[in-house]
Order: sequence, then structure tokens, then C-alpha cells
Amino acid sequence: MDRTQQLSSHTVAGPIRICQPEAAQRRLSPDSPALDVMTDLARVPAAIIDTHTQIGEAERTMRQRGVRMLLVTEQDLLAGVITATDLLGERPIRLAQERRMRHAELQVGDVMTPMSRLEALLLHEVEHARVSEVIANLREHNRQHAVVLDVDAQGRQRVRGIFSLSQIARQLGVTLELSHAATSFAEIEEALAH
Repeated sequence: MDRTQQLSSHTVAGPIRICQPEAAQRRLSPDSPALDVMTDLARVPAAIIDTHTQIGEAERTMRQRGVRMLLVTEQDLLAGVITATDLLGERPIRLAQERRMRHAELQVGDVMTPMSRLEALLLHEVEHARVSEVIANLREHNRQHAVVLDVDAQGRQRVRGIFSLSQIARQLGVTLELSHAATSFAEIEEALAH
């Protein structure tokens, strides 16, 4: 028995709206739930790279993915993170000179921020937080990015999400900088108002 169903085409007419994700339909503000600005890795594939990848490939991967941070893995486990600042800063140049090697021969593991130096937010706390609290945390720690951890069904820790200060700024339609650490939520809200 053939169960193939034939689809028919229809003429497009009249005013037709375009479907938007729910979060995009609401206007975000400092009081919006923090989850509205978190990249949820349960819904979006993580931007990852292996520790043994050359740094030029890491730059290309960032450009292709449109991100400024990659999660770094070794044997499919989190080893650290690498940012555009790590790749384009003076550290790779200095390391290449110290090791008497070409810049292009450096690997991601040479310049990444290792897991031992990472700080993370916990999903069960983020679920009750506001955007302004995420911004305050990033500024307090002078970071462009923060990873969010949770526990899977087997009780193992995993990276569940990522916050990016530049992405939050785009979503709010404001400029957010790290040069000045806000000391209160009032300062953050004032900065967002301008």
C-alpha cells in the first residue's frame, strides 16, 4: 500500500507575517529573565574546537560561526575556552618567539584559558536571575563571556549555556563595555538607558 501523500502548492496572497522566535517578539530589558539572553546549548550546537587544532583554524572557525569564543575540548571533554582576544593578542606572538616556532604552528591548547582558570554560573541560579545580574557578573569579573553549567540525567556536569556581553548588548540595542565595572544594578540600568 502506497502511503505517499502529494503536497499541493498554494498562491501566496494577502498580508502575511513572518514567524519570530518568542524571545525576539518581546522587547528585552535589564529586568528580562537571564535565560532570554543565554545561548542554550540544548537548542543551539556548541561552537567547539580541539586543543590540538592550530590557532589559524580556530580563527577561521570563529569567523564561520560568527562567534568570538569557542569551547575547547580534549577527548570530547571541556578543556577550556579560547576567545578572539586570546588569538589576536600578544600572547601567541610571545609564545611563538619563546618557543622559536612560527605563529601558525601554535595550537589552541597553547593559548586557551584552561578549565582550571574558568569560572562558571550555575543554571539553577541563572533560571531565577535577570539580564542586569548577568551583566553585573560579567563586569565584576571583567569577562566578555560566561559559561553556564548544569547536571545531565546521569548526574554529570556539563556546559549548558553561554552568555556573551556583546550578544547581550546587541539584543538590548545598547553598548556595553568592560572598561568600567558597575558597582550596582542602578549603574547598569543607567548605562542601558543611554
